[in-house]
Amino acid sequence: MAEPAAAPIRVLLVDDHRVVRRGLRTFLEIQEDIEVVGEAADGAEAVERARELSPDVVLLDLKMPGTDGLEALRSLGGSGPGTRVLVITSFTERRTVVPALRAGANGYLHKDIDPDALAAAIRSVHAGHVLLEPEIARALLSNDTDGRSGRSGTLTEREREVLALIARGRANREIARALVLSEKTVKTHVSNILMKLELADRTQAALWAVRNGLAE
Repeated sequence: MAEPAAAPIRVLLVDDHRVVRRGLRTFLEIQEDIEVVGEAADGAEAVERARELSPDVVLLDLKMPGTDGLEALRSLGGSGPGTRVLVITSFTERRTVVPALRAGANGYLHKDIDPDALAAAIRSVHAGHVLLEPEIARALLSNDTDGRSGRSGTLTEREREVLALIARGRANREIARALVLSEKTVKTHVSNILMKLELADRTQAALWAVRNGLAE
């Protein structure tokens, strides 16, 4: 007996340019596993539509009039536990990327990305991965010259498992469930990882894990 087909990935498009939204919709609607469920032209509308539609992935521009994408990111956490945000923008400077990631973005891509690569990125973020284009990751790690890459040996095996799941975008509750631990224990492991590797936050930890081969 054939297994039922998986439900398509439900995507909300957020960009202040109608022609951009139309182009994205035209391409994404030919993907068998992706469904565009709505559009928004600014951050405020994005938050409203996301709460109404509970999309799987929000494809979000950052620079928009009124409520911009960064402000919207800070509010999108209430859209539903399964909603992930993939930023797609023309701005890839560190001063723009870091606030977006800290505000909750699960991926960050440049607008000139190949359409097929964009579809693959949506699938990857939906699967739980943290996704950054190589040049963006290099920019974020450009100041990492103090020898931290040699410190993976200070992590315990359990801390390495936790770090690998952080790199896949998992929240503490999800990590606790996956490793059969209490959420409090996971929080302790995360604190120890940041302290041992001298990192400031989970975003830096995820990038460190990718760079040092501790993530898929």
